[in-house]
Amino acid sequence: MRTKILVFAVLAFALILSACGPTTINQEAQPITRTLNVNGLGSTNLTPDIAYIYIGVHSEGPTASEVVSANKAQTNAVLDALKKAGVEEKDLRTTNFSIWPTQQYSPEGVATGSTYMVDNTVYVTVRDLDGLGDLLDDTIAAGANSINSIQFDVADKTDAVKEARTKAVENAKVQAQELADAAGITLGEIQNISFYDNSPYPVFDGKGGGGGYAAESAVAIQPGQLTISVSVNITYGIK
Repeated sequence: MRTKILVFAVLAFALILSACGPTTINQEAQPITRTLNVNGLGSTNLTPDIAYIYIGVHSEGPTASEVVSANKAQTNAVLDALKKAGVEEKDLRTTNFSIWPTQQYSPEGVATGSTYMVDNTVYVTVRDLDGLGDLLDDTIAAGANSINSIQFDVADKTDAVKEARTKAVENAKVQAQELADAAGITLGEIQNISFYDNSPYPVFDGKGGGGGYAAESAVAIQPGQLTISVSVNITYGIK
């Protein structure tokens, strides 16, 4: 009886060892996916048809009430000039109104009093670029003494962006086929595609003079052209 129990224990221990031993699974190696990645570029040029300008009035005076009153009258004159030039109410937006004092000193360094300064800035959308130069002349004559950051744009860039994307994709296709031919491979289906739009805008920075300014001709403004650029990244499978 004791011998049978010993034999059974040895068999059970052998089974446990075999269960804990390494297990071999017959797996086939997965095929390596071969791809070709290319970047395509496309661009379209547009003539601007709209402009955005910051036009403002800077005033200085001995008291806050006096300088605010003077600035208000001068700013209203500028706004009237803009409206007479054809700018609508919806295209006029105040972006800054600020007032602050500055301490004045004598040559000996003794404080002599304060001068108050006021800035009132309006963000103007101009939809008639042919009259932009005359508009600037009129606003300067009305009292605008701070004009800067003229930014040109195109109101509707939808078709231009589509055209640039199409050109970018075609450019990527040509590159991919040329590379495939040179390498002696055959292109498969597109595995992945992504794109990035890049539309920089040219900016003209300038400043006007104060009220009473007169010019023999309109301010010379050249909008130039805008370039709509698109970059496309395409990944092809290789057969």
